[in-house]
Amino acid sequence: MKNDNVFDHGRRKMLGRTAKTLAGGMALGLGMPALVRAQGEGPIKIGLVFAKQGTWTVQGEQLVSGARMALEAVGNKLLGRPVELVWYDEPNPQSAQQNMQKLIDEDKVVAVLGGTNSATSLAMASVARRAKVPYISPNAAARELTGSECNPYTFRTLTTTLVASRAMAPELLKVGKKWSFLTANYAFGQDIQTSMTGLLKEGGGSVQSQDATPLGTTDFSSFILKLRQAKPDVVVAGLPGGDLSTFLKQYAEMGMKGRIPIACPIIGDADLWSISPEAATGYFGKPWHFSSPDNPAADKAFTQAYVAKYKKPPADKVWLGWFSMRMLIAGIEEARNVKGGDIAAALESVRIDDGGTPAYYRKWDHQMLRKTLVLKVKDKITDQWDWLDVVATAPNDASQLDALYGTQQEIGCRMDPR
Repeated sequence: MKNDNVFDHGRRKMLGRTAKTLAGGMALGLGMPALVRAQGEGPIKIGLVFAKQGTWTVQGEQLVSGARMALEAVGNKLLGRPVELVWYDEPNPQSAQQNMQKLIDEDKVVAVLGGTNSATSLAMASVARRAKVPYISPNAAARELTGSECNPYTFRTLTTTLVASRAMAPELLKVGKKWSFLTANYAFGQDIQTSMTGLLKEGGGSVQSQDATPLGTTDFSSFILKLRQAKPDVVVAGLPGGDLSTFLKQYAEMGMKGRIPIACPIIGDADLWSISPEAATGYFGKPWHFSSPDNPAADKAFTQAYVAKYKKPPADKVWLGWFSMRMLIAGIEEARNVKGGDIAAALESVRIDDGGTPAYYRKWDHQMLRKTLVLKVKDKITDQWDWLDVVATAPNDASQLDALYGTQQEIGCRMDPR
């Protein structure tokens, strides 16, 4: 199943295979075909480990809602068997590891989707390696996941911080070459600072100031005063979820909106929607936007279905959950069984249309290769949900996709054999 649109074709493909087997003369009473026998087996269980509390709660809920919609589109069935989702929390990396192990040992899941942040995703990747269970991280951005910590059972859907930074840096260099950095003191923030600093210096720019903030900071006033004094051309904010929302609110309250542009290479729609349009400002990177005219037909149908169900457009995190589950569905259908090694091998060959070019997990590091967007908050927001305009898409030429995501030497992935 390398080019099928999983959104509406999964069940038809399964039924077609069953019909061919029966038409070939194999009677139900004489050694039933494997696919038909599977209908009498128990449900296929897929594990979810996403935030139910704390900074990433909203993103966790959005990722799960997208995953559920992808399964609903195939009738909540795979290989003729019902599918059950089992969702556990990820309050910290250690708990994420423990909950993923519980899913494998007690719930007997065949694969796991999880990780609303890089730290928990990296922790779960080690479980996937040890247990030999396919694991898809929809939302982690730290490069190590498909770089130095890559393994044969871990796959990543979100654009890495390096790629998002490469897409955004040219737009910011047009604004100015003196940047200040305000980044959260964990893997995601550190990776943004490293990536963007390197690109700034390559572009002939300089760092005006840099500060690391504790995760979950509630008062950014001292940092904002320091930024006001530094007078950079751009503030690069490597802040996750609720931290970014809090910062943008306080930035506007202290009269800084419109004075110094804010930029963050990777954000979620929820980060903006949680503040008022009056406080929204800046340049942001996202893997997908619901109103982009370049979205393929399946994405547009998904958006319509989501709006009909939830009365609002899907955030990018919803799409990431939906797209990741589509890839897993395709992998299981192509493997034609639920063996971990076979599903992982199938995921390496699945291709899904991404608007004229295929999106896929690169075989040697399991990073999803697809275009990435740079967006800017509209000068005047008139829609309740659509606050952003696409200002750049990277790469411009699909033939440059592999180069954008980096060479094997640059990425540092040395994949173990399965």
